[in-house]
Amino acid sequence: MNKNELISAVAEKCDMTKQQAGDAVDAVLDTVTGCLAGGDEVRILGFGNFVVADRKATTARNPRTGETINVPASKAPKFKAGKALKDAVNN
Repeated sequence: MNKNELISAVAEKCDMTKQQAGDAVDAVLDTVTGCLAGGDEVRILGFGNFVVADRKATTARNPRTGETINVPASKAPKFKAGKALKDAVNN
């Protein structure tokens, strides 16, 4: 399912126009992105948690040249599925 299909599904399920559903989906995604960018977590009960994980600086090797490369520390968004979501997928 891509974003347009998600918007169509939300519009149909909530009996709203695709424009309204698109605005709602965009608002949710923008809010989650903003919270994660600010260092906060987003917890949706029964669905899962969005968190920011710190990655340590490390070294890697270029497979083509064999040269060692320094990879700087960074932050990465992560998602951990909740129990209800896991159960829904497994049943």
